[in-house]
Amino acid sequence: MANTTPSAKKVRHEMEMFGDVRVDNYYWLRDDSRSDPEVLSYLHQENAYTDSVMSGTKQLEDRIYTEIRGRIKEDDISAPSRRGPYYYYRRNLEGKEYVQHCRCYVPTSTAPTSVYDTMPTGPDAPPEHIILDENVKALEHTYYSIGSFKVSPNNKLVAYAEDTKGDEIYTVYVINAESGILVGKPLVGAITSYLEWAGDEALVYVTMDEILRPDKVWLHKLGTNQSDDSCLYHEKDETFSLDLQASESKKYLFVASESKITRFVFYLDTSKPENGLLVLTPRMTGIDTSASHRGNHFFIQRRSDECFNSELLACPVENISATTVLLPHRPSVKLQDIQLFTDHLAVHERENGLPRITVYRLPAVGEPLERLQGGRAVDFADPVYSADPLESEFESSVLRFSYSSMRTPLSVYDYDMDTGVSVLKKIETVLGGFDASNYVTERQWATASDGIQIPISIIYRKNLVKLDGSDPLLLYGYGSYEICIDPTFKASRLSLLDRGFIYAIAHIRGGGEMGRQWYENGKLLKKKNTFTDFIACAEYLIDKKYCSKEKLCINGRSAGGLLIGAVVNMRPDLFKVAVAGVPFVDVVTTMLDPTIPLTTSEWEEWGDPRKEEFYSYIKSYSPVDNVKAQNYPDILITAGLNDPRVMYSEPAKFVAKLRDMKTDDNLLLLKCEMGAGHFSKSGRFEKLQEDAFTYTFILNALNMLGSDQQ
Repeated sequence: MANTTPSAKKVRHEMEMFGDVRVDNYYWLRDDSRSDPEVLSYLHQENAYTDSVMSGTKQLEDRIYTEIRGRIKEDDISAPSRRGPYYYYRRNLEGKEYVQHCRCYVPTSTAPTSVYDTMPTGPDAPPEHIILDENVKALEHTYYSIGSFKVSPNNKLVAYAEDTKGDEIYTVYVINAESGILVGKPLVGAITSYLEWAGDEALVYVTMDEILRPDKVWLHKLGTNQSDDSCLYHEKDETFSLDLQASESKKYLFVASESKITRFVFYLDTSKPENGLLVLTPRMTGIDTSASHRGNHFFIQRRSDECFNSELLACPVENISATTVLLPHRPSVKLQDIQLFTDHLAVHERENGLPRITVYRLPAVGEPLERLQGGRAVDFADPVYSADPLESEFESSVLRFSYSSMRTPLSVYDYDMDTGVSVLKKIETVLGGFDASNYVTERQWATASDGIQIPISIIYRKNLVKLDGSDPLLLYGYGSYEICIDPTFKASRLSLLDRGFIYAIAHIRGGGEMGRQWYENGKLLKKKNTFTDFIACAEYLIDKKYCSKEKLCINGRSAGGLLIGAVVNMRPDLFKVAVAGVPFVDVVTTMLDPTIPLTTSEWEEWGDPRKEEFYSYIKSYSPVDNVKAQNYPDILITAGLNDPRVMYSEPAKFVAKLRDMKTDDNLLLLKCEMGAGHFSKSGRFEKLQEDAFTYTFILNALNMLGSDQQ
């Protein structure tokens, strides 16, 4: 059976809307209980067929896996983070899949934090204390993930959220940070990973409804039963979801309720949690706010139709209606995030598709705040790069951020906001002779069908590529939810680059790379811009001799899997190989079913197909609804049985329909993880196996086994 191409049975299922009848012969593949023997049998058949087809290249897959794993320094620690009298960090051990959460004393904890501080090591250093070893916890489970790990303000307790299935439903445990002994009973139910301390004796957490929408926020006092927890807020609007954040000062928690276009904020005083939530910003359609706190002011990022890239406001804690504009809206600069300190403000922005960080000195606490002037920009080295905020100490002048480019491994910097000095605290070790100078990174611009310029980030190994159209190229895309796919380093990618591949990222509309309007022009009734932008990038790369159609491979996950599904239906002639990870491909059917997780909150992203205009538009690109009798590229599709974000049945249906209708003999494989969710397996080495498998599929499809063959 394993050698036989699977063929899913057809059971005619008609769905009618607006006089239009869609027929889904594979609707039966959806089983919410994930226990139907016939469905599971089909998925096992697909997996067995995939294993059979790929068995001939298993040695290459193992070699690539060994290569990828061989670049990792397996025994390593993260950059230690100072928190009061302790350094906190994560430790990886050789051969172990998961991390240990550790801490040790700061010998000079009374001295102010400096960018030159280093955690002592060696025989005279304070002893390391292991707070929690995930490897021990994971022994009892095939999947293990900690979604939140929060130390209490007094450093005596730790609350953590644990997922043992991959369905992103968590159990919360509180332990003594020294002894590891459980404090009270675990918090159970449909709990998210949103978790914060409200002082040293209470926790605030968020739970979900039956469609996994975060809808209630709770206050739990240590030593009491969960049944006695008080519900601080219940969001009843099914298009809104809750999130939870702590201010850098830790004096307030912020509960936000958000849709795709609207966000409003409540605050909780952590010294008086029993007082409950108070409104900070009102619920106004189309207004998106987020908040932080310093001294006697709240700081508010506010986006509206007019201020589409956001402005920064401040208001006194005692008079929240008296707002002052600190940073006005700028049409070409998107305000992404802020980090507050006792004396400074770090602003994370984007301009021309690239992130930047600008630091401002603030007046003393208690003095009036006015429009900010004369910020200092942090300098970055590469032409295309990624820079992201990391947790920093509020009562210090040290900003911590991560930096990476396609040729620069992930680096952690401490930046002195008074002097402008950056100190590298940690760079990901890449073994196996990696030398960044062997690689070239560039940015090119493709012209979209409507004349818009689309940025493309590119990397290749300079002594291996010819740039004459004969090189193989892997093009990645996402383009949804205003998410920025910034060019970052990935050590496993070297296994392609060192085989002569060019790797490129298409920063297409629907993402947030070029500001809010970049996103607005790639959603709802403009969603097809995402797909035509990607096609334009592919054609540009072919035209500029980076590759040819015969050597062009494409890859995307989740909403990026929708992108891959859409473009292989639209232009199957343009691509040689397509890889779609956990792809969202049954868009009309899913968006018509409010019982499916995420559907209700997604209507502002894709449109509500219960309205005819959206129904017709979504149907015109939904991959499952547009499979045709035509030749397709070689295709690999992955799924996760426990995936709460994209139900496994969507990729399974897409594969079944492609098998039935396509007119070629090219490879079509489905690989469904039977014990994982949206983010695949949980172990760090298990994840590398997926990269090795994908790369082997691509090399095989390109007939590039060559010197890699046994």
